[in-house]
Amino acid sequence: MFSSDNEPAIRYQLWGGCFEEGPSAVLRRLNDSLPIDSRLYREDIQGSRCWAQELHRSGYLAMKDNEEIQQGLNKVEKDIEVELSAKGKLSDPEEDIHSVVERRLHDHIGDAALRLHTGRSRNDQSATDTRLWMLQGLPRLKDILLEDILVLLNRAESEIDIIAPGYTHLQRAQPILWSHFLLSHAWFLRDDVLRLDEQTSRLSRSPLGSGALAGCALAIDRSRLGKSLDFADITPNSMFGVGCRDHIVEFLNWASLCGIHLSRLAEDLIIYSSQEFGIVKFSDQFSTGSSLMPQKRNPDGLELVRGAAGLFLGDSFSFSCTLKGLPSTYNKDLQSDKELLFRSYDRLLDCLKIIGGSVSTMEVNAKRALNSLDPGMLATDLALALVRRGVPFRRAHHLVGTALKRAEVLGVDLQTLPHKEYTAICPEFGNDEELKNVFSWKASVEQYTSAGGTSRAAVEQQLNELRTWFRSCSKQLKFQ
Repeated sequence: MFSSDNEPAIRYQLWGGCFEEGPSAVLRRLNDSLPIDSRLYREDIQGSRCWAQELHRSGYLAMKDNEEIQQGLNKVEKDIEVELSAKGKLSDPEEDIHSVVERRLHDHIGDAALRLHTGRSRNDQSATDTRLWMLQGLPRLKDILLEDILVLLNRAESEIDIIAPGYTHLQRAQPILWSHFLLSHAWFLRDDVLRLDEQTSRLSRSPLGSGALAGCALAIDRSRLGKSLDFADITPNSMFGVGCRDHIVEFLNWASLCGIHLSRLAEDLIIYSSQEFGIVKFSDQFSTGSSLMPQKRNPDGLELVRGAAGLFLGDSFSFSCTLKGLPSTYNKDLQSDKELLFRSYDRLLDCLKIIGGSVSTMEVNAKRALNSLDPGMLATDLALALVRRGVPFRRAHHLVGTALKRAEVLGVDLQTLPHKEYTAICPEFGNDEELKNVFSWKASVEQYTSAGGTSRAAVEQQLNELRTWFRSCSKQLKFQ
């Protein structure tokens, strides 16, 4: 497998016995993945440990060789850890992390290292490493998502008495509790957590032992091997095992949807932070200034989150395009999977942290929120008041529209439109006192008592439901 010592450029390639020349420099630039997959060194070593142990258990690796390999892999892991901590990258000449680990193992223990790759292919090795990394990495995303949900819950609970305008089409629509707005985004993120959990069962299947595509010709126990790596199951078909990247597609699709949810929250808060709205103000930690205009406070953090949503969609779409025309099993096109996976993962992690930090430290101007309300937002309440007096809703809707037109003609709003103008339009508007009672922000909010509504009782019900669900997840949290 290895060439002679006087050929260092190809000495530790895992292939090349029938090649007279090494790959060209331009091919190596495109082909070599070490700068990216060095991130998988722990997973590659973990898989190698279990593979060596399985070879030993199955009678294909002597105890002495297995012990040397296990000890050597421990040294390799420590060496790589130290080098990455000091330099941030590996300077090895090999093309990928699999070659680096095997060459360094050979440096430590000699020819016993040559037995490690027995019956194994980089195809199943790489597929296994990626799944192991995702199984370790996705829970961290879940933890940060849950932190963000907790931030929204805590703010919703502490600011439950703040009444703010609710919008449709970015036009003032109806008064709502500010907490109702915050919880609407908490529910989006809660669904993201559930979708992330749903990926695990499909992800937690070990491809190791699938070989290049046909399986392993040695009588190993793949189920035992998978359990030693903490997988819940094994891939049921070797060609499927080495060629499947559905778990990465699923993650990238999930990340793009989660990014959309974060972007929509960011957009709302960006709008509410503008001088025209003035409902929220972001802390210095999550704002930036202008190089020209000293007065500017820009919500750059949230704008970057909003912009990232398009990048998540791009990564998701591009990888699906890569997959769509591939023939069966492994093709080199699949090497891009880790670059896109790591890029989306890292970016999403930062976006989640920015959202949590921005929301937890922002100031909410309750007075400004209340002053943003206008009597026209109670037009629906007037229509409902007529409905309660027996007027059909469609007629009530039309009558309130007539009142709005009359108020515009007189240069007033619905609250200051004289009572006689209302009764002239429809006697069912009631007496002056009954009409005045409609113009109450609190009364307006409190009438929406149905499940999921914006009344205090309905919002408290949402809070209780989310907190109960959150507590059921809390045992899994790593940040607590």
